[in-house]
Order: sequence, then C-alpha cells, then structure tokens
Amino acid sequence: MYTPTHLIFGMAAFGRPDAPKITAAAIAGAAIPDLSLYLLAGTHLLILGTDPQVVFGEMYFSDAWQSVFRIDNSFLVWGMVLALGLALRRAWIVALAGSALLHIGLDFPLHHDDGRAHFWPITNWIFESPVSYWDPAHFGRILTPIEVLVSWGVCAWLSQRYRGSAMRAVIGVFGLLQVPVAYAWVVGVGT
Repeated sequence: MYTPTHLIFGMAAFGRPDAPKITAAAIAGAAIPDLSLYLLAGTHLLILGTDPQVVFGEMYFSDAWQSVFRIDNSFLVWGMVLALGLALRRAWIVALAGSALLHIGLDFPLHHDDGRAHFWPITNWIFESPVSYWDPAHFGRILTPIEVLVSWGVCAWLSQRYRGSAMRAVIGVFGLLQVPVAYAWVVGVGT
C-alpha cells in the first residue's frame, strides 16, 4: 500500500484523540517500515542524482537494501516490540508496534515482485502475492482506486473523532497525499 494509506490506517487503528503521544506513536509506527526506503531512495534520487530506473529497478532489489528492509519490515522484530510494550504496559509502545504490524500485515498480501522478507531473522523468504497494490499487471488498476477511496473515507471518519484544528490539519494532509496516487491512477502512471 502507499505510505499515506498506512499513516491513515495506523492513526485510525491505534491513535487516540485524547492521547496525543499515543497518536504520534501510531503515526510513527505506520511510517517506520517505509522510512528506510525513503532515506535510501531519497539520498540517491535527490542528492546523488541516481537514475530512478537504477534506484527502483536495481538498488531496491540489492542485498544491501534488502538487508535493511528485512529489519524494519519484520513481523518478528515488531512482534517483540509489541510484547515489550505489553509487558511494560506502555500504551505508546503498543501503538507504535501495533501500527507497524498493521502496515506490514497490509503490505504482505499486496506486493507481487517487490515484497520484503517479513519473517526475518528466521528466513529471508519473500512472499510473491498474485496481486499488487500498484502494478497494473497484477490488479493495481483495480486496487489503487479502492485504496484511495477507502483512505478518504477513513480520513472523513478520523475528522469526526479528532476535533482539534491541528489534528484535522494532519488528517487533511494525509488525505491530500492521496491525490498524487489518484492522479497517477487516472493517467495510468505506476498503476
């Protein structure tokens, strides 16, 4: 799924309107599994000027990058963080880990040939789903608009839960981040 969708779903599932620290942890947990990709790709694309085809066609699949993705996308690693949060009775750790696990759980069935080793360190096996959230050869043209519409619906629901103007602005930004995804779907770029 697209990162903004993870932010929206993580906030919806684990955020609490009466607890800003927990909501922030839920948003952070939703972002962390994709953070390494943004840092690695961003460095190459924006600073080093590496061709996007090289970044996403070669570097993304390299052992070096995949070794990083194994850690921040591991059900086992995040499961241990969740267990720690439960043992310590720290709601913010539970929200962080729960949101990351939700992110990984939603990504697992929606990556065809660009998945991650979600069961590291036990195995480096990568599930190759028959469907993809973005790839038109694997139902991306069907899944993308569903993802965007559901995300906007969840944003509307979140706007009812969070009454403060700052949080409504955050929700609005998350909703606006879906616009490029919707645009790409309409013009057929990447979906």
